[in-house]
Amino acid sequence: MEATAEVIYCANHPDRETTLRCNKCGKPICSKCALLTEVGYRCRECVRGQQAIFQTAEWYDYVIGGAIALVLSGIITPLGGALGWFAIFLGPIGGTVVAEVVRFAVRKRRGRYFAELVGGAMILGAVPVLLLPLLLLLLFGGAAGLGRLVGLIWPVVFLAMAVGTAYARLRGLTFR
Repeated sequence: MEATAEVIYCANHPDRETTLRCNKCGKPICSKCALLTEVGYRCRECVRGQQAIFQTAEWYDYVIGGAIALVLSGIITPLGGALGWFAIFLGPIGGTVVAEVVRFAVRKRRGRYFAELVGGAMILGAVPVLLLPLLLLLLFGGAAGLGRLVGLIWPVVFLAMAVGTAYARLRGLTFR
């Protein structure tokens, strides 16, 4: 008695033979389409469908989060940068404060591009603070203006640390 196995092909790549199936929907998938999850291999559609459950942000949450990050960044960047090399340690604290205030304001709802928006808003909020010494250099010139440019190092370090921390706190874990 011979056992013949039925040949199945990937649903997304009809030219590829496979023996693998999604453990949720049962769709045949090749190794390129399969995503390893904690419960086994799943197709991208099932993983996206599961992730969509967690994306609860409304359109106005993006506006609220961006506005709060913009204002808070404009306030904390000069304060954090004025403390010199302490900016290395205070940047993550500033980013945590911004992320948690934003998270509280949007009632802990999450959006797919929310972390990127808050990070961008933080950078935009700090632009006026960072461009002021450049403007003074252009207007008045001289060695005093160059000294102000050197003074931009710590605010930029603070901002980079704060944006990275806020992004990490708001991003969470995602599967791509």
